[in-house]
Amino acid sequence: MKSWTSRPVPQLPGAMPAVRLFDTARDGPVTLDAAGEQSMYVCGITPYDATHMGHAASYVAFDLLNRAWRDGGQRVAYVQNVTDVDDPLLERATATGVDWRDLAASQIELFQTDMEALNVLAPDDYIGAVEAIPLIVPAIETLLERGLAYRVAGTDGEPDGDVYYDVEAAGKHSAEDTDAWTLGCVSHLSDAEMLELFAERGGDPGRAGKRQALDPLLWRVARDGEPRWAGGELGEGRPGWHIECTVIAQKYLPAPFTVQGGGSDLVFPHHEMGAGHAYSLTGTPLAKHFAHAGMVGLDGEKMSKSKGNLVLVSKLRAAGEEPAAIRLAILAHHYRSDWSWTDEGIHEAKRRLGSWRKALQSAPSGSAKALIEQMRAALSDDLKAPEALAAVDAWAGAALAAGDTPASATDAALVSDAVNALLGIEL
Repeated sequence: MKSWTSRPVPQLPGAMPAVRLFDTARDGPVTLDAAGEQSMYVCGITPYDATHMGHAASYVAFDLLNRAWRDGGQRVAYVQNVTDVDDPLLERATATGVDWRDLAASQIELFQTDMEALNVLAPDDYIGAVEAIPLIVPAIETLLERGLAYRVAGTDGEPDGDVYYDVEAAGKHSAEDTDAWTLGCVSHLSDAEMLELFAERGGDPGRAGKRQALDPLLWRVARDGEPRWAGGELGEGRPGWHIECTVIAQKYLPAPFTVQGGGSDLVFPHHEMGAGHAYSLTGTPLAKHFAHAGMVGLDGEKMSKSKGNLVLVSKLRAAGEEPAAIRLAILAHHYRSDWSWTDEGIHEAKRRLGSWRKALQSAPSGSAKALIEQMRAALSDDLKAPEALAAVDAWAGAALAAGDTPASATDAALVSDAVNALLGIEL
């Protein structure tokens, strides 16, 4: 699937130091390698609605990591999926009377337009679940052959043959390896917490015939009125959610790759189960590290489609908000924090953007180098964008207070390049 187009990233003198990043699985900060090639998989959208602020904040967060690595002189392999067939998409298509393929295509296009506007660097490989099915089917067949997956008999009019991952068997299968996957190694949740979240986030703990309530779906055999694909020994049907990302990541990235990223709502079950699938298939961990962005609300309330209070990037843009200001409003919050979008936040971002642009006209000679060092120090310490913004604020304040002191065009250009390269904000 074609991705969007990245804008050029300015090259800066010097280099970003090694990045310290909070690892969810280790429940603490880790220092990432500062040499060689880095690799990152960030879970993509299910394209049944436009890009909301939670999506935008997550992709901007991992864009900071991408930029930090690149500023450190490292090559980055970046992969993102798009879940272009899944229950929410099919349900929305039915409710709106739109063909599910047309709905997916329109929302993918809108998402990519939003990402390009927000200056998010495009993934090297942007892969849809549908195009990955020829890779997914043999992976599920392998899990069945190894006794780590099983078929469920149909009940209540459902067909026979849905395939589920056997969480208990998978954990036992890998127990002798210190790097192995066991349930809870990513999320550190209790059984009760897992069960609650599993039911909330697309799982089916009450499905009759499953061996364990937390066993996730790998392959849904064909139902009347649903899209279906050839599944080899599995029969016609479509893939489950978690196996999709696992197989795509294993195809397009090293094993293990450096960072698995996404919103904190993906820690369980999505990233937990994906890590299990990967180990069961290859005996190698899926990722070295797991990192997660916080949730975004609206005026202190949880943002959700059911409440009708989604803040959509496309609507903000249509209302005349500059994408750079939207991105700056996001960067005012540390990526791991939960926060709310407010009118005050976007107003402050616009004020800040105007101040920075005005300050370029008065850039003090020799001031850019120290600012870049401060920005790098903030971003290399768990991507602390608010501290980087504060450093630019201080620089801008000093520049504006300089009065009639001659401005430096060289420093102005370097500051502009730094804010673009490190923060993704074009001045």
